[in-house]
Amino acid sequence: MSSVKAQTVIVSNENEKTHACDSTEIAFASDTQAPMWVETLWLKANNNRTATRLLFNDLCRRKPGALFLLGDVVNLGYSNAQWRPMDRYLTSLRGEGVQVHAILGNHEVMGRPVAGERKFQERFPEHVRTGYVQIVDSVAVVLLNSNFKNLTEEEDRRQLEWYADTLKSLNADPGVQYIVVGCHHSPYTNSKIVGASHAVQQRFVKDFLETPKCRLFLSGHSHNYEHFHISGKDFMVIGGGGGIHQPLRPSSEEMNDTAPDYKPAFHYLTIKRQKDHLVVTSHELTGDFTAFNDGRSVAIQHDSEKVLVVSAHQKSAEPMTASGPMK
Repeated sequence: MSSVKAQTVIVSNENEKTHACDSTEIAFASDTQAPMWVETLWLKANNNRTATRLLFNDLCRRKPGALFLLGDVVNLGYSNAQWRPMDRYLTSLRGEGVQVHAILGNHEVMGRPVAGERKFQERFPEHVRTGYVQIVDSVAVVLLNSNFKNLTEEEDRRQLEWYADTLKSLNADPGVQYIVVGCHHSPYTNSKIVGASHAVQQRFVKDFLETPKCRLFLSGHSHNYEHFHISGKDFMVIGGGGGIHQPLRPSSEEMNDTAPDYKPAFHYLTIKRQKDHLVVTSHELTGDFTAFNDGRSVAIQHDSEKVLVVSAHQKSAEPMTASGPMK
């Protein structure tokens, strides 16, 4: 099991440096990239860069114990210009004691994949392109690379082997209560633009469903919030970090979105472990860009799931402006 240990990092005392972060809260965001010009030809932009800035401002205010970015952090991974604002956000978060981790999306390896991945790795040195895991407050977050065309056959095989071994190890570990799996491409989505990834379904979903402690599968790529309940487990799409909102097909029996009335343009997710369940909350940016509200909360138990709260207009702790939180 040495290969599992080599790709495992346990989040422990980093947050004790500031005593400010909530070590019991884990945040997730995806698709924080700015729109590309070609996207605006058929999709409507909506102050997307401002929305991304406000999202990171709100995360700085919230100070979760860790933040996980599920790919498409920037729209061109090789571009220094695209990384410049993101570097400011990462510096601010890490300066507050928030640990920030990420996985590759398709935009990081677009155009010039070697250069893009190198610049990504410089900013997230703990990242392993064939999968790695972080453990936060007894919640294991397993991070996978769904850019299969950029993996060699050997790397693809190695990731699948590591993934299976890691889930078995974590499931047997009494110190781990829940397992969250994340990758960039969504196994289930009704997006008209990107569609569901059958490759992710084939490679990652089976082991997830068969592992008892695996309760939540998170992904992006589809610029939406979607929630699917498959074989008794939860799959959420959280691609609301700043990319252009994508149109959705109506739900079907095979692809039944359980959140048909909750479709925020910009949003991120937090997870908090309670005594016998996880509270998973989507935080949405208001239409007037003044605040992030708690939008939709779901309680995920060890053996079942139910929506506890669906609330649309709870005020955030601090109103915001486009330049940052008001003091």
